[in-house]
Amino acid sequence: MAVPYSLLDLAPILEGVPIEQSFRNMVDLAQRAERWGFTRYWLAEHHAHPGVASAAPVVLIAHVLAHTKTMRVGSGGVMLPNHAPLVVAEQFGTLAALHPGRVDLGLGRAPGTDQRTAAALRRNMIGGADSFPQDVMELLHYFGPAPVVEPDTVYVRAMPGEGLGVPLYILGSSLYGAELAALLGLPFAFASHFAPENLVPAMALYRNKYRPSEANPKPHAIATVNVIAAEDRAQAQYLFTSLQQHFMNIGRGHPQPLERPVDDITQHASPGELVRLRTKLGGTVVGDAADMRAGLAEFRARSQADELLLTALIYDHEARCRSFEIASEVMRTLD
Repeated sequence: MAVPYSLLDLAPILEGVPIEQSFRNMVDLAQRAERWGFTRYWLAEHHAHPGVASAAPVVLIAHVLAHTKTMRVGSGGVMLPNHAPLVVAEQFGTLAALHPGRVDLGLGRAPGTDQRTAAALRRNMIGGADSFPQDVMELLHYFGPAPVVEPDTVYVRAMPGEGLGVPLYILGSSLYGAELAALLGLPFAFASHFAPENLVPAMALYRNKYRPSEANPKPHAIATVNVIAAEDRAQAQYLFTSLQQHFMNIGRGHPQPLERPVDDITQHASPGELVRLRTKLGGTVVGDAADMRAGLAEFRARSQADELLLTALIYDHEARCRSFEIASEVMRTLD
């Protein structure tokens, strides 16, 4: 059977383009992805980034669900330390009740922003990343069946949410998330699109330590990969420079809206930045359809992932859609 493939979107804000166009592009891409056979469409939580419009993923997930018909839609992910678990359970319980069988809840433990913004998000909340395992367990409890209690006993319930069994996924870019997902018997998604050096050890740890759960008797490992595909290699390399500039700006401490591609990235980056880009973007496949086939097959074999989560930051919307279309054509025949 072909390997399932899904899509991770950040709803990029484009240089010189109004932010509302980001959301129109998101809906258009989601509808195309559904036609192209993508299993799920995930949106990631980021804050205070001038190039990313997905600060409120639950709102965007609801919008995409309303404009698609069958594809699963969810978070890749909700940064749980920023939120009270009960609020997340109520939000995703509401989505699951509105769209039965179509909602995923991916959870991360990073803030999804800088420390100052993280402090503003969390205010009086305590625990933060340190309470992540307990918060995940709390969510599992909220989505479980109603407990049997003595009369007049008061307990906290997620309504909607209770009994809906919304599927949880642990997201990570290190060994921590892999081990937690394994111990809790949950699916695991690894962020190899920006942390490729940890991919193989994290996947091995997840499978070796996996404890079957009632909802997930077998491990399910997802690996994220950047796909920059075009009709020819030169065009793909040109489109790739927007993603390279995106990571360079983050490394410089000055994130920007996604910039237009440039002819020669070496004219815009220092030698040290070029080295860091090669490391940071090692989980990227760039090229034409033949390069996609070879690169995605190699990535699948190396990661041993059960599912690939494709992502791409490309300035031109039509070129971005075509990149995902080419990659989906390859994935449909990849085993």
